[in-house]
Amino acid sequence: MSDAVMPIGGADRQATPAAPTQTIYRHAIVVRVTHWINVICLTFLLLSGLQIFNAHPMLYWGQYGADADPPFVSLGAVYTHDHSLKGVTKIGPIKFTSTGVFGVSHNEIRGYPRWLTLPASRDLATGRRWHFFMAWAFVLNGLIYLVSSAINGHFRRDLVPTNAQLAPRHIWQNIVDHARLKHPVGEDAKTYNVLQKFAYLGVILLMVLMVFTGLTMSPGIDAYAPGLVWVFGGRQSARTIHWICANLIVLFVIVHVIEVFVAGVANEIGSMITGRYTYRTGADH
Repeated sequence: MSDAVMPIGGADRQATPAAPTQTIYRHAIVVRVTHWINVICLTFLLLSGLQIFNAHPMLYWGQYGADADPPFVSLGAVYTHDHSLKGVTKIGPIKFTSTGVFGVSHNEIRGYPRWLTLPASRDLATGRRWHFFMAWAFVLNGLIYLVSSAINGHFRRDLVPTNAQLAPRHIWQNIVDHARLKHPVGEDAKTYNVLQKFAYLGVILLMVLMVFTGLTMSPGIDAYAPGLVWVFGGRQSARTIHWICANLIVLFVIVHVIEVFVAGVANEIGSMITGRYTYRTGADH
């Protein structure tokens, strides 16, 4: 009879060894500081921008809008047969009831609800002051990021896709890996993958468009650079593009935050605070 001791359950169980990891310095201090300043600026810009939008919750294509053109987007309200308010949102040919979210909130006619605007009460002047102050802070912060990235090579080294990454097969494999919530390990984890690079370059382009469409809506800037109005097809078109870009940036932020939690919130946020990023050096199991 064997003297061997069988573990509980009668099967030979061994603890799975932890995957080997390595820590690298991934984010320079300029990238980290400008990232968190961007978070603050974009939050205040969004909330104050929705306050400004509520002054006229309709969007048009063209130069004039209002009586000259039908609205492309409308967050409005109508009275029902029992004299209550019903929010009605219209986007192009699509129309749907949106009471409590868009058009009507707490029995008050307003495009966006109180909890999404800065300030919460209807105060266009205060909203504009917040928006313009944060807009210039955002522009200055963005210029610091772009100039420093060009000087230290961050833009070319970390954000521009390589020829190998642009191969259709490589792009498709990244899409599949993201769909499976499979994250890179080893050398691949040290750099951004091609989808991340596309997303970051895309959001930089959106932010640039936000700046220039915002400038186009300013009569003072139009007097100095009237070509901006022509480039965007009219001041009302610029306002609509501004709104679309804002929504796409919000969508990017939502996906970005989800990815942070999926990949490991402590490591991802920690790397954007300390600059140090830990990745697994072993293969996936």
